[in-house]
This record gives sequence, C-alpha cells and structure tokens, in this order.
Amino acid sequence: MRAHIAALLGLVLLVQPPAHAAPPARCLFVSSYHAGYEWNDGIERGMDGVLQGRCEVRKFYMDGKNHLDAEFAKAKAIEAKALIDKWKPDIVIAADDNASKYLVMPYLKNKSLPVVFCGLNWTAEPYGYPYRNATGMIEIGPIEPLVAEVRAVVKNARRGVFLSADEITQHKEYAMGREIYGRQGIELSHTAVRTMAEWEAGYTAAQTQADFLVIGNNAGIRDWDNERARRYAHEHGRRFSVAYLEWMAPYAMLTMAKIADEQGEWAAKVALLILDGTPPAKIPVVANRRWNMYVNPGLLKKSGQRLSPEVLRKAVKVE
Repeated sequence: MRAHIAALLGLVLLVQPPAHAAPPARCLFVSSYHAGYEWNDGIERGMDGVLQGRCEVRKFYMDGKNHLDAEFAKAKAIEAKALIDKWKPDIVIAADDNASKYLVMPYLKNKSLPVVFCGLNWTAEPYGYPYRNATGMIEIGPIEPLVAEVRAVVKNARRGVFLSADEITQHKEYAMGREIYGRQGIELSHTAVRTMAEWEAGYTAAQTQADFLVIGNNAGIRDWDNERARRYAHEHGRRFSVAYLEWMAPYAMLTMAKIADEQGEWAAKVALLILDGTPPAKIPVVANRRWNMYVNPGLLKKSGQRLSPEVLRKAVKVE
C-alpha cells in the first residue's frame, strides 16, 4: 500500500504544471535616427547579437537625420516617454545625441529607470552625464591619426575644409576637429550643407581654397545620391581627402572609420550587467577603442599624393 501511494504521489508530481519562469527583462532601444541608416544599423547589429535570448527588445526611432529641427526631436521624445510609461521597460539603451538631449536628460535623469547611452560624439558633458542611473560609451573619431597622415602627406598644410551635412553631430565633430587641427597650426573651416548641389559646390571650392578636405557625414543631405557623389569625387577630387565613416570611403582618399557595432555590443553588455544588479554609477563612462582603415587608390592617384607603405599594407582597398 505504501508503495502504491508513493507511486501515485510521484505521478501527481509528474503532471503538476511547471513553476512559472520569470519573464525576460524588457530592454527599450531608443535610436536618434532611423532603421536603414548605416551607423544606426551597426549599433543595432552589435546590440542584438548580445541581447538575443536575454532580453525582450523593443525599438523606437527618433528619425533625426531625416528631420533636423528641434521641434520634431522634442515631439519624438514625448512619444518615446509615452512608450516608456506604457510598456515599463527595465532598462533603456539610448543611441546618439538626440536620444540623450531630448529624452534622457529632460525625462529620465537620476530617475529609477537605468539608462545606457552610446554614440555620443566626443563628449557627454552637454547632457550632464554620468547620472545616478546612467552610464555609457562616447564616440571618438580617429582625428589625431588622421591629422598625422595629413601632415605626412600634405607638406606644410595650413588650411583644411570640413564638408558635412548641416546637423547637430557634425557641428560637434567640426568643433573638436578644429581644436585638434589647430594645435598643429592648421586652420579648419566648416562647409555645412543640406543638398547634393551644395555638397558638390563645397567639394569643388575646397580644391582651390584648402590644402586638404575632411569629408564628414552625408546623413541629413536630403537628396544624397551615392553614385552621383562617387562620380563627382572622381571627376573633381585633386586635394588630399580624408574621412572617418565607413560609408564615406568611396569619396575620400583615406578613411579611418569608427565601428558602430562596438558601441552596440558594449551598451548591450553593460545593460545586462545592470539588469544583473550592478548599479550604473559603478560602471565608468568609456570611449570606443577600435576603427577600420580604407584607401581609395583611384582617387589617391589623381591627387599625386603618396601614403606610407605601412598604411597601404594595412588598409582595405575601395573604389
């Protein structure tokens, strides 16, 4: 009889419903930009690879490259805040400047909801980071290595032009570039444009008004055309040109490119640390450490300039 009862109890235990597992953490990714923008996609690629299976992820896009005005950014931040209030994520990953400026700083600073930021150009100081509930990774371009190459290639360089879209992150990039080039006795001016025709005009002007050209981001130029830009650079490019974004390599002679995936991977790993109990304030703000190098032999040949054998050996060749 005892054996029979024990067998029945064992059977009951086998058919008991399993204990409910704890639901996965909720991770909200807020991008300053839009899906399909190369930098944004790289951050997501790095983030998704880490969070897969560890977190329920939702994504919100502030679309800041297609809409440059502050009022649009503020409205998108209000939408993001409404999503936070409704969905109640366990952590927010905020990518690039608009997300920190318009969402995190006014609505989430020092609140209970933890935040990991990434992709902030050069400095987090304008947004008052770090907060009690926030940490992150800033995005530093390899300006100093590029300056060294400019000085090595363009003897006695004195003037440079920074050609970019007319938007917030590019103004920050220019400000830092002007300071670093200035330390080397080189004056850097900014040509900020919003159309393809303006970009072409700025590119042409730099051929006579400067000793070299720094090609910044094209995101924010409404009618940008990759093939048109490539043809224009090959037809008109004579001054030595450098860039720091991978997708601008077809229009520059030398590119040292930041790696978006690094930002996303780091932010996701830190988010998991915080979800496991590490306070954000215990995790220091850091800067990115990696970049890729590209050389455009066709453009370089037109300039008559020479890069060092070491650079040519290490760089990926692009046309």
